[in-house]
Amino acid sequence: MLSGHKKPRIIILSGPSGAGKTTLHDRLLASSRFAGRVIRSVSATTRKPRGTEQQGREYLFLSVRMFESRIRRGAFLEWARVFDNYYGTPMKNVRENLKKGRSVLLCIDVQGGQQVKKKVPEAISVFVKTPTILELRRRLEARKTDSKASIDLRLKTARKELKEARFYDHVLVNDDLSRAGRELEALVSSYIG
Repeated sequence: MLSGHKKPRIIILSGPSGAGKTTLHDRLLASSRFAGRVIRSVSATTRKPRGTEQQGREYLFLSVRMFESRIRRGAFLEWARVFDNYYGTPMKNVRENLKKGRSVLLCIDVQGGQQVKKKVPEAISVFVKTPTILELRRRLEARKTDSKASIDLRLKTARKELKEARFYDHVLVNDDLSRAGRELEALVSSYIG
């Protein structure tokens, strides 16, 4: 471990779809401040790739059969069924990076965040949200990746997820991306150095 740095940790970023957690996740990973010390966890999913997503880069795209086989083998740190698809964090990669002294950044839903926190209480949990539900709707519509029915379902889910924010170590309101990014960096730095 590098001198002056604290113990590597699992860092959980959760929040409603459209709140900006993936953008903040990517900005944190791109920060030279954490180069080589904070590693992204590649989640597995049964959903189809979107846009330019590639196997092994954004997600490990698995069939339902393969995913369920890995559930039975206990291969996931956490997993959940969300919007008719499975999502999960492969345990092997997380363990390997922590052993090498690297913190692992998870960008996962609320169900997954709760599972990880239960298994690894020292994990840092951050809930990302928009200032209002109306702003969340605006962002989801602006993405132009979901149907109206899908957006309505995501907003219904978001209302439930927002009630879970109180169980997170930190709540980050993403009303200005630059400011939210700086706050997230400062927060992570306070834990891992």
